[in-house]
Amino acid sequence: MNLINCKSALKTLKNGLPIIFPTDTLPAIGCLPKFSKIIYEFKKRDKNKPLILMGSEHSQLINYVHESAKEDYKNIASKYWPGALTMVIPSSENQTAILTSKDLTLGLRIPNSYMAQSLLKQTGPLLTSSANISGFTGSITAEGVALDFPSLEILGPVPWGKSSGKASTIIAWKKSGEWMLIRAGDVLVRDLY
Repeated sequence: MNLINCKSALKTLKNGLPIIFPTDTLPAIGCLPKFSKIIYEFKKRDKNKPLILMGSEHSQLINYVHESAKEDYKNIASKYWPGALTMVIPSSENQTAILTSKDLTLGLRIPNSYMAQSLLKQTGPLLTSSANISGFTGSITAEGVALDFPSLEILGPVPWGKSSGKASTIIAWKKSGEWMLIRAGDVLVRDLY
C-alpha cells in the first residue's frame, strides 16, 4: 500500500494522478479538475456518468454555482454540510471547463471527514467518485481499496476513521426553492420536495 500525507498528495495530484482518501460515506478517488479523464480510466467508468466536486468548505465551492441557484445552495449547504449530501446544481458560466456532465450541472459535496477536509483545504476542490471499479462493490478500508488500485497512492494514516459505507444522498436543483431526490442515502431531505 502506497501511503502518503496531504503534502505528498498535492504533488501527486499536480502530476495528473488521482489519489484515494477516506470520506464520511465511502472512500473516494479524486483528482484535480483539469485531470478528470484519469478517474474514468482507473475506475473503468462510463464517460456519461458525471463526477462530484468535493470541497472543504462552502466558500471553496460557491464560485462553481450558477447565480440562479446560489441562494438555494447556501440554504441547503448551511443545513446539511459537512455531511453525506451531494447537490446537483447548475454550474457557473465561468466554470464549465471542469464539467463532466452533459447538462451544465455539477455535483457538489463537503464530506464530514477530518482527513478529507484537511486534504481538500490543501489541494482545493477535487473531482471525485467512489473508490471502486465501476460495477463492483468497493471496500471501505484502505487495505481493501489498495487491492483494487494497487498503483495509486492512499491518504494516511490508516486505519481510517469510521465511515457509513453508504453512498451520499443526491438531490438536484430544479428551480428556485425546488429540489428533486435523485438517490436516497443517510441524509433525509423530506422537506425539499
